[in-house]
Amino acid sequence: MTKLVGDQVLMRIFIGEGDRYEHKPLYEVLMELLRAEGFAGATVLRGVCGFGARRVYHTQKLLDLSAKLPLVVEVVDTQDKIDIIMPRIDAMMGGGMITLEKVTVIRYRHAD
Repeated sequence: MTKLVGDQVLMRIFIGEGDRYEHKPLYEVLMELLRAEGFAGATVLRGVCGFGARRVYHTQKLLDLSAKLPLVVEVVDTQDKIDIIMPRIDAMMGGGMITLEKVTVIRYRHAD
């Protein structure tokens, strides 16, 4: 298991539910890539509503079942691993945003 406790980097990838890469949902492709590259873990969060660079407001309403809601892929790992993968992730994205911030990991282990 990777020792991840201590100072690390949180990468957030802001995309839309309808974003695709090679005909597959982008969030699925990103998760497959991160897992294959041995990242410590990643989570996809679905937003209730949001807007991006085009200022188009996306929200889920009872009558609108095809809403393209915002998604955030969160990944915590070392700066080196994130630096290596960043060009590949950037090349997959047509739009969206990527942010990085320093975090301190207090605990990282699976339940026994």
